[in-house]
Amino acid sequence: MEINHRRCISCRKTAPKSEFWRIVRTHPDHAIALDQGMGRSAYLCPDANCLKAAHKKERLSRVLKAPVPEPIFQTLRERLSQNQSVQSP
Repeated sequence: MEINHRRCISCRKTAPKSEFWRIVRTHPDHAIALDQGMGRSAYLCPDANCLKAAHKKERLSRVLKAPVPEPIFQTLRERLSQNQSVQSP
């Protein structure tokens, strides 16, 4: 079976979708969720530069066609800090 590839909305890198964070505007309530739900999706690299650019330039809001609340960005920052603490020796 072929691997599903997705593109980061910030840096435009293409990779298997398992390497990205998935942000979803759920249907029909238009709530923004992470990693689960059915609806319009955007993918973002788990990288500080991609997260910063997506927040600053409002790329997530534009792609999802809905405002992204600040707690979503805070959760992604926490995930990023957890990933960096796990990867450091």
